[in-house]
Amino acid sequence: MITKPKKWQLQEAKNRFSELVRKASEEGPQTVTRHGKDSVIVISADDYRKMEKPKTSLVEFFRTSPLSGVDLDTKRDPSPARDIEL
Repeated sequence: MITKPKKWQLQEAKNRFSELVRKASEEGPQTVTRHGKDSVIVISADDYRKMEKPKTSLVEFFRTSPLSGVDLDTKRDPSPARDIEL
């Protein structure tokens, strides 16, 4: 079950920074607000790494795809488009 991230007011986050970091590591993203509006999200290093840019290029991704050797029919249907009333 996904729980809603805890919201921390900036002053509270500063005063309890160690707890904020611990909760981000153990419970997931933590939102810090400033003037009542979401300002930043504190996440664990593991969560950040999962979001980072892929280590391979798009071309390499397709080359190593399990579907790379599959023969796909990519011919377009030549029939004309159907008429619709607007």
